[in-house]
Amino acid sequence: MTKYTEIYGVDISKDVFDVMDSKGAYFQYPNGPKGFERLSRELPKGSFVVMESTGYYHY
Repeated sequence: MTKYTEIYGVDISKDVFDVMDSKGAYFQYPNGPKGFERLSRELPKGSFVVMESTGYYHY
C-alpha cells in the first residue's frame, strides 16, 4: 500500500510547466505565481509531486 493517493511529474520551462499524473492525464500551467497557485489548488490531498531540476527554471 502506498501513502500517496496520486503522483505527479512536472517539467519546467521558461513560459509554462507541464504536469502529468500517474494515470496519464496531462495539464499545462503558466510558469509563475498564478500557475503554481492554480496547481496547488487542483492537487488532491495526499499527492506526491516530483520535478527534474535541470537548468534554472525550477527556482
